[in-house]
Amino acid sequence: MNLDKITQRYLDLFPGDFSGNPIQRQTPNFFFALTDIYGFKKAQLLHFNENLSEEIGLGKIEKQEDTDFLNATKLPENVKTFSTAYAGHQFGQWAGQLGDGRAIYAGEIQNSEEKSTEIQWKGAGATPYSRHADGRAVLRSSIREYLMSEAMFHLGIPTTRALSLSLSGEKVARDIMYNGNVDFEQGAVIIRTSETFLRFGHFELLAARNELDTLQKLADFTIENYFTEIDKNSTEKYLEFFKIVGEKTADMIVEWIRVGFTHGVMNTDNMSIIGNTIDYGPFSFLDEYNLNFTSNTTDLPGRRYAFGKQAHIAHWNLIQLANALFPLIKDEAALEKILIDYSEMFWKKHDEMMAKKFGFEKLERYDADFFTSWQKLMEEISTDYTLFFSQLESLEEGSDIVEHFRNSFYQNLNKEQEALVIEFVENYRQRLSYNQISKEESRKIMQKANPKFVLRNYLLYDCIAEMEEGKTELFDKLWNALQNPYEEIYPEFSVKRPEKYEGVVGCSSLSCSS
Repeated sequence: MNLDKITQRYLDLFPGDFSGNPIQRQTPNFFFALTDIYGFKKAQLLHFNENLSEEIGLGKIEKQEDTDFLNATKLPENVKTFSTAYAGHQFGQWAGQLGDGRAIYAGEIQNSEEKSTEIQWKGAGATPYSRHADGRAVLRSSIREYLMSEAMFHLGIPTTRALSLSLSGEKVARDIMYNGNVDFEQGAVIIRTSETFLRFGHFELLAARNELDTLQKLADFTIENYFTEIDKNSTEKYLEFFKIVGEKTADMIVEWIRVGFTHGVMNTDNMSIIGNTIDYGPFSFLDEYNLNFTSNTTDLPGRRYAFGKQAHIAHWNLIQLANALFPLIKDEAALEKILIDYSEMFWKKHDEMMAKKFGFEKLERYDADFFTSWQKLMEEISTDYTLFFSQLESLEEGSDIVEHFRNSFYQNLNKEQEALVIEFVENYRQRLSYNQISKEESRKIMQKANPKFVLRNYLLYDCIAEMEEGKTELFDKLWNALQNPYEEIYPEFSVKRPEKYEGVVGCSSLSCSS
């Protein structure tokens, strides 16, 4: 591996704490703090994403030093590890300084496209920002992030990605449901990558502390490196920056809705400044369609981060970012206009996406009403989100409509509900008649928009149980399946959630500890 090509720009560009002090503390006036990895002596590499490693310029594992790096055991001399400080609003409340509590940066590497990729461990030890936690990770949550981040990438959704998964060789204490039942689990560490891990919360912290010189420096750095479409000499560059962040955020949420993804903890510190899906905790794909579904037990009973509220929360989070950037923009009316326009922009993107899921050639005037009627039907008959569109795509003229969709229903339908399904399909076929393209072309549009495979929580649950016993068969199958989610490679995965997983912890809702 080309570990000698890893650099650390932040250490030269921003004010930092170089003391190496490991005590968890506030770090005013510092953007980062040097942080040592724990140095696991009995770590074991479980999986390595060689394709990603080649793509970002690290290359193949060639010697023990490479494995030691992945395992957070030992570092090459050129790698100076650090963690960054950020703040955030958690469940709508200002939480003050947070920071990389379980993440430690190795730095970044230039790839062949002259773009840099940041590299960081998750679970490699405590940092000054761990807030009385141990900075460790468990195998359970590490498998979930490792597989899901790659699944999202292959679905075509902006995301961080996973480079390696290792056992740390330690036992880690966790209270998975925060109910006082502490258990010891296998420790693990992953390496994840992203063009940048900068979050809304980085800007919030600097604004809250009135560290405006660093705020401006960070905004300039972000624009110059990740928003190259903006003229860095323009007097309107910070306003344009905020506008594009809003567009990227909207694009990300629309993509989540397209595949039925629920993040579960959309705090501002979990919002990527470049519109990546970041921090995979209590996430879930939808099984049965439910706008009120929340994947996070910590989110009960208010369901702030429910599937159907994610667009609203993204807008709320953008308001907080606007407040943080205001000292640079100093134009309240301009910021308000962007925020007001956000809703119209989002719903236009949303409806265009939904049109593709249904195979419509283009969005028509009354399609919003059609989508609303579909939502009501889905919730009335408790239907699997992914399977519904897969079966809609394969529906042929003359088929028994109700029987065709039978395997996607989570309940037995009565006669009135069966009539609703038939009525909807008839309306859908009428709407399809507005297309000027062939049925085959319409079907191709649907095939690109609707995955055949999504990484459901019950599959992850079984995978984790096997991996904890040292078995990798299901892990390997899931890895293969997620590479091609728009194809049905394993028919046994293209089914609704089996009844035996109903209400099982880890199969629908999870805690933030997940």
